[in-house]
Amino acid sequence: MSSPHYDAVIVGSGPNGMAAGITLAREGLRVLIVEARDTPGGGMRSAELTRPGFVHDICSAVHPMAGMSPFMRGLPLAKFGLEWVHPEILLAHPLAGGRAAGLWRSVDETAESLPQGDGARWRRLMEPLVPRAEGLFADLLGPLPLWPGEPLALARFGLGAVRSAVGLAKGKFCSEEARALFVGNGAHSFLPLERSFTAAVGLALGLAGHAGGWPVARGGSGAIASAMARYFEALGGELRCGVTVSDVRELPEAAAVLCDTGPRAVARLAQAWLPLGYRRRLERYRYGPGVFKMDYALSEPVPWLNPWCRRAGTVHVGGTMAELAAAERATWEGQETDRPFVLVGQQSECDPLRAPAGQHTLWAYAHVPSGSRKNYAEVIANQIERFAPGFRDVVLASHAMDPGAVEAYNANNVGGDVIGGVMDWRQLFTRPVARWNPYTTPHPKLFHCSSATPPGAGVHGMCGYHAARTVLRRVFGMRPEAAAKQG
Repeated sequence: MSSPHYDAVIVGSGPNGMAAGITLAREGLRVLIVEARDTPGGGMRSAELTRPGFVHDICSAVHPMAGMSPFMRGLPLAKFGLEWVHPEILLAHPLAGGRAAGLWRSVDETAESLPQGDGARWRRLMEPLVPRAEGLFADLLGPLPLWPGEPLALARFGLGAVRSAVGLAKGKFCSEEARALFVGNGAHSFLPLERSFTAAVGLALGLAGHAGGWPVARGGSGAIASAMARYFEALGGELRCGVTVSDVRELPEAAAVLCDTGPRAVARLAQAWLPLGYRRRLERYRYGPGVFKMDYALSEPVPWLNPWCRRAGTVHVGGTMAELAAAERATWEGQETDRPFVLVGQQSECDPLRAPAGQHTLWAYAHVPSGSRKNYAEVIANQIERFAPGFRDVVLASHAMDPGAVEAYNANNVGGDVIGGVMDWRQLFTRPVARWNPYTTPHPKLFHCSSATPPGAGVHGMCGYHAARTVLRRVFGMRPEAAAKQG
């Protein structure tokens, strides 16, 4: 690849590669992003996977972290075509007998929906943190903060966060509804729900919902990638798609190279630059369970028994806390199950651009063992049918992706892992390897910027933002404080 000199070249155009590029370009640097696929976006892509006119999100679908990200909030993406749409009910969690729990933007509405006095308990858990949520997420969405901006809020959050999701739910709530609601959020960790720190994910997602919502991008998640790409190019950045890189030495000359790729991919790409011991540490990076994904074109909305589920942007399907815990434990241990946790997105409920008039799309994935070859299409349909009898009758067409297909589409999703690697206490702040600055490598011009660095998965751009700040300081001698103001 021949080209003039760049200040920085970024491999990969997912949310973090884009975030790094934007952060550097805002400082006046000449930045190139190269992307293997024909369009930018990483997990932020949409396509007509089933029938013409039905727009499905290929990976990321609902974006609670986007609204809480200091980086994303500072971008003028509305000027570049991005519009966030909020569902009436953020999340519903159905239970047997037509019961359900719900998460509203309002703490009060959520509290009023919960039985057995759990509304007051939910309010005591969430309400004190909501006014401090913006500063709290600035602390949470980055490396371990030495000097947190919200120390009291972080301490209050941390008291619950260190617990397991099951332990906190049992200790705080009495009803099946409230316990399932909290533990369902904790299941986004892809960890056994009896493990310490899984409560952190439940708390973070609940708080993000109350403080910023769980929005979707009008027209599909690809609109996020398009808006970020347009803004990056407006800043003078250069984006090249359809460029496959097998060795960093193939890249144009640059003062810094940032990789929005998984640790094992970095070990391969930069074999000539990195010592053997460091490469072996990257290759030992741990990935977790995968997903089996289904997309549906529907003739009408899903016939959920509970009306809250019909109005929700997201539905957690899996039953009670005990059922969820059993499913996540089995999946973690590599066991196939016929009742997995299924995450369902109903984007067309609030975004009519997703399907022809009167019809709908449905996005769903089940947590499955890493690299599983089992066909979960019927399993997912059965799980939905448990709480929405007649679901199959409204399906016009479907599209399936097993873990192998998920990885083939995006090489960062090793074994179908869509969150960039295990996020337990051993790997949360040491990702991709234990280092004082996790975005650096032993080579002075090579940096990590993927979701395999803190703070991990989500469309928030903070991994790329923090990596770019490291580059600005270490390579170009710019003060990080000045960079932070730009974000």
